[in-house]
This record gives sequence, structure tokens and C-alpha cells, in this order.
Amino acid sequence: MSLVIREMVLDEVDLVIGYFHDSTPEHLETLGVDPTRLPIRKDWRAWYVAEYRRPIQERSTLLVIWELDGAPVGFSTAEEIVYGEQAHMHLHIVDPKRRKSGIGAACVRETAKLYFDALALRLLYCEPNAFNVAPNRTLQSAGFRYVKTYKTVPGPLNYHQAVTRWVLEADR
Repeated sequence: MSLVIREMVLDEVDLVIGYFHDSTPEHLETLGVDPTRLPIRKDWRAWYVAEYRRPIQERSTLLVIWELDGAPVGFSTAEEIVYGEQAHMHLHIVDPKRRKSGIGAACVRETAKLYFDALALRLLYCEPNAFNVAPNRTLQSAGFRYVKTYKTVPGPLNYHQAVTRWVLEADR
């Protein structure tokens, strides 16, 4: 098995857009995503096109793809980027058969290294829905430290919910 973690190229962003638009309402609820807040596909893609034109130091997002034996199995996005300081990441396994298989921890560890290097980070945060057990276990397994559980609207796609904040420091 060959696992490759790399920055996603622009031609691959439809993986992210399709993941959300094609997910079941039940899966979106597990993620804490409000389907009425999903941007229209073409508008979302246009936003990514604009992002990819910017230098990495000025981007508001960085996308990472996870490939197993040449096929995409998941992805991560970094947002709320303060270059040289911190960012917030999200993690998603696109293949339902691969969820809860343990592959996520290896992907997250390698993704964190990529984010730390590409964005010159000191801190990397992740705040999954507190009731979504899989990413919370994955983050703990990947070396993230538990900070707190609290209620918030974690992003533009989300509704108000309980999230668990995890952090990974550059020296770890």
C-alpha cells in the first residue's frame, strides 16, 4: 500500500466540492455542516481558482489530498491561516469504506508536517464536531493535544454546535 500526502492542485478541487454536495444529509449532520450553507458548485470552484492565483503566504486556504495506491481517499483543508503563526485544519475521508479504518491518523500526521512547512506554522488547530468520534480519536492518535470542548459556529458551512478543540505545536 502506497500512501501519498501532497498539496492538492487546482484541477482536483472538485473532490472537495463534490464531497460536500454529494454527501448524505446524515453524513453532513455528523460533520456539523448545514447543507443550505454550501456554496453553488461553480461559485465555490471560482473561489478556489482565485485562491490558487494568490501566493501561498496570502491564501486563506490550503488544500491537501490523501491518495492510497494512486486513488484519492481523503483530503484536508487549512483555513483561518495566519502565515508564520497558526491555522485551523479539517480532515475528511471521502471513501466511506475507509472511514474508521485507522488510515486517518497517518494522513493527519503527514498533513500536519506539510502545513507546518508550507505555512511556517507554530500552532495547528482542529475543531471537529464534539459528537463525531472518529476525527476526535484520529487527532488524539496523531499527537494533537486536547484543549477544550465548547459551542461555536466553527466555519461558514456549519451550524452552532459543540466542538472539541485540538492543537499540535511545531516542536511536536
